[in-house]
Amino acid sequence: MDSWTSNFLQFDGPSPCEYDRCFFEDNVLFRHYLKTSVKPFLSAKTRLSIDAFTWWQNIQNEQRNFSFYEETVDMLFGIFPPVPDLGNAKSGGNVTCALVGNSFNLKGSSYGSIIDSKDLIIRMNFAPIEGYEKDVGTKTSHHVMYPESAVDLDKSTHLVLVPFKIQDIEWLIKAFTTGFSGSSYSPIKSKIKANKELVMVVSPAFIKYVHEVWLEEVGDYPSTGFISLVLALNICDEVSVFGFGANSRGQWNHYFEKYTDINLKTGPHAGQHEYNIIQDLDFGKILPH
Repeated sequence: MDSWTSNFLQFDGPSPCEYDRCFFEDNVLFRHYLKTSVKPFLSAKTRLSIDAFTWWQNIQNEQRNFSFYEETVDMLFGIFPPVPDLGNAKSGGNVTCALVGNSFNLKGSSYGSIIDSKDLIIRMNFAPIEGYEKDVGTKTSHHVMYPESAVDLDKSTHLVLVPFKIQDIEWLIKAFTTGFSGSSYSPIKSKIKANKELVMVVSPAFIKYVHEVWLEEVGDYPSTGFISLVLALNICDEVSVFGFGANSRGQWNHYFEKYTDINLKTGPHAGQHEYNIIQDLDFGKILPH
């Protein structure tokens, strides 16, 4: 969808309506958040403002200037489609989406069949499926990532890059061509298996918009998961949210990992604030633990 519309957002699991919390676009909170002309994805015709670049430049201490950013984006669209393919075409009906987070709350949920029943299934970062199918499903249409969380994809899955610095865009170019050899705060895949015709890159201006409007500047910048939520509300008519939030002990951990650090937090992201907003959108329903 080109416009910001959503018939409803639902949260973790079945209930009447077909779910017990429906989120209609005439909701005041919803209309407040979605009042924007910011395009979510870069295209060959996108022209980022200096203001948006300056904000984005400070996320991870980017040292290179606006001209270098523009040159890098020009190279990007010399390789990838000049206009993003949203992949949500459906004749005669609403596009239903499952947004699948990585929270420990998914473990033992048996949500896999519900997730797989949606038209589009959006995952993010590492998000392993094998061995967790009963809880997380088996299908993926869009996989949101940044270089440090990159995974190989099949030829039918959209790679959605969230760039937090110019090097992230450089990585995307080189991961499909010569191979990336740079360094970062954690290991990065040199090359990636994915369909370059289905690559989409989130606009830095959109990340800024999510931070300023949705999060009201709480936290240093939004998490990949929260950015994915707002993206989903842009490309889907109906969004079902699975696997967000801390566990019952208030720990932020993933369904596929074991942690020894019981005090693990959400780093530069305002995890609890983001989660609270998702709950507000769902009129107060909370995740099962």
